Amino acid sequence: LSPSRRAHLRLCLEKLKGLVPLGPAAGRHTTLSLLTKAKLHIKKLEDYDRRAAHQIEQLQREQRHLRRQLEKLGMERTRMDSIGSTISDRSDSDRGETPPQPLGLPRVD
Repeated sequence: LSPSRRAHLRLCLEKLKGLVPLGPAAGRHTTLSLLTKAKLHIKKLEDYDRRAAHQIEQLQREQRHLRRQLEKLGMERTRMDSIGSTISDRSDSDRGETPPQPLGLPRVD
């Protein structure tokens, strides 16, 4: 190798040392051991990325499910509120009572 290419390779290996966790034996490493550790580190990062993507998919599915449940409960509450107000209106008129007036408004008889 030419001296400039050798210097460039040495510089690249030094940068790689800064990116790859070398463990307790962080002294002098051969090019082969550094490249091997870099390869293992990359595989570990890819595995972590795959697991994170899988977890994101699971959480998105759960979020969609919970949103559907929330919508369903909201519609059911609206239905129950309308049924409750209908029953309440009927029971008040059946007893000859007038529904309570909001505060601050005079009672109209």
